[in-house]
Amino acid sequence: MKTLQPSFFLFMFMPLVKLAPPFQQESLNIYEYDTDIFKDKQFKQDYEDNPQDEKNGKIISHDTKLQQDENEPSVPPTNDTDLPTCLLCVCICGSVYCEETDTEAIPPLPKETAYLYARFNKIKRVAVADFAHIPTLRRIDLTGNRIEEIEYGAFSKLLFLEELSLAENNLLKLPVLPPKLTTFNANQNRIKSRGIKANAFKKLTNLAYLYLAHNALESVPLNLPESLRILHLQYNNITTITDDTFCKSNFTRYVRIRMDEIRMEGNPVILGKYPNAFPCLRSLPVGTYF
Repeated sequence: MKTLQPSFFLFMFMPLVKLAPPFQQESLNIYEYDTDIFKDKQFKQDYEDNPQDEKNGKIISHDTKLQQDENEPSVPPTNDTDLPTCLLCVCICGSVYCEETDTEAIPPLPKETAYLYARFNKIKRVAVADFAHIPTLRRIDLTGNRIEEIEYGAFSKLLFLEELSLAENNLLKLPVLPPKLTTFNANQNRIKSRGIKANAFKKLTNLAYLYLAHNALESVPLNLPESLRILHLQYNNITTITDDTFCKSNFTRYVRIRMDEIRMEGNPVILGKYPNAFPCLRSLPVGTYF
């Protein structure tokens, strides 16, 4: 009986033991590891070492291309002076920036140019041909050049020009100015009174800002337009003014409504000696009175 007892218990518990479900039974598949992976790596390495392009059904390797490129004639270097303006300068939406390029002449401009900034260069002369075919110009800034000569009519035919700066140059006289000019800056030149014609500003009915400081003027320019708001004449050689310099002596009720500022400091003239020269002004000029 003792020998049969373990067998009896084993027979009783056998139905309670179940096999695992089929999806939990992992089948063992035998692979040859590293064979497929090695083949992929070898293919990639071969492609990277000798990449190929397909063109018109033909396979051309990059090595062949390199040999073809080496056989092509080399292009000689281009001289900067032969480059178009927009490669030497910056052209953006009708504006041309040619600042500090050491150019000695105004560069050829695109026909649609409206704003030209050619400051701090070595330009000595302005010719009629420089702007003859650019009627769209609205602003020209030639500050800080070496301009001594401006051909007659260089600016006068620019009917849309509103702002012109010739400051910090070597001018002895003013050029003929275009009719719609609103701002003119000729500060820091060598302009004398004889270099400004009597009617230089008379017909400029839109001129609002006139800068002629740091020149060699002996008198205030004549026939200043009614549109003028700012007039800078400081640090010249002005020695005298009259009752008609700013006002009209024969019209006592005349008032310069738009004039906001006149600067005359740094001149030899003593403004206090001419009390009848300012009744039409809303504020007295800046300068020496005693």
